[in-house]
Amino acid sequence: MTASRLHAFNRYEIKYLIPVEEVAPLREDLARRLQGDPFSPPGGYGVWSLYYDTPQLRFYWEKIQGLKFRRKLRIRHYGDLSSLTDDSPVYVEIKQRVNRVTQKRRLRLPYRAARLLCDRRTAVDHAEQERAFVQEVLDLAVRLDLRPTAVTGYQREALVGRDQDTGLRVTFDRRIRGRDRDFHLGTQGAENRFIIPPRLAVMEIKVNERVPYWITDLTAKRNLSVVRVSKYCQGIEAYGRAPRSVFHVAEEDVTLPGRSPAGRPGPHADPHPHGGTHPHAHAHAHPEEGPLHVA
Repeated sequence: MTASRLHAFNRYEIKYLIPVEEVAPLREDLARRLQGDPFSPPGGYGVWSLYYDTPQLRFYWEKIQGLKFRRKLRIRHYGDLSSLTDDSPVYVEIKQRVNRVTQKRRLRLPYRAARLLCDRRTAVDHAEQERAFVQEVLDLAVRLDLRPTAVTGYQREALVGRDQDTGLRVTFDRRIRGRDRDFHLGTQGAENRFIIPPRLAVMEIKVNERVPYWITDLTAKRNLSVVRVSKYCQGIEAYGRAPRSVFHVAEEDVTLPGRSPAGRPGPHADPHPHGGTHPHAHAHAHPEEGPLHVA
């Protein structure tokens, strides 16, 4: 069988908001049982996503209302946007939630083809085993009148499990930014603003079945609380596309140890608009964060 560009997986995802100064100590604790993702260099790599939604923001409201089944469509690029071209590999993804399980299906395409599929709603060349996914994307885009709605970007570091923790993955996302215009990911000079206070990082635990007991003990020891935060929803609310929900994370709500809550300074301009480089963004990578080659 020839290699497929299509990949699918199910998992549970648990998120925490932590001060950025806690990332290094947490990473050291986790490193006793986990190993660095070989495709996550020191300092991490950029992750950029273009989200599609209806004019009425259907996908946003499904998340806010906590529907047990919900979906969203996005194009995702790993690496530095300054090097993005029409031929750069990206992923067209359908991410859906079924009860507590997150399911993701993604197809690796050149950026030109991904935009043709999602923006122009035109079928692209695909293998037989990719047909159902391509048709589902087209059905969503046409039936729901999906259109580009928001861009998010952040710097990610990743750790992966070994031995009995195979399948466990922990990520730290920092400098979480977004914009509500200039939807071509490679737009030069596009203004990205922080949509989560830059003093905070999102730590995410991703598992196939259950969270190992030692991770539960570690989060309890550090007094971490599970949060229901969505980068896409944060972007929608930060730019006033919808009222701030009860899940919104705002600067004035943040209290770090030894500090008082900040005032309301407004959006923060991003001093690093393109993010870091994933060293294998155009080559082989692990199944979740890059191209998958199946023999």
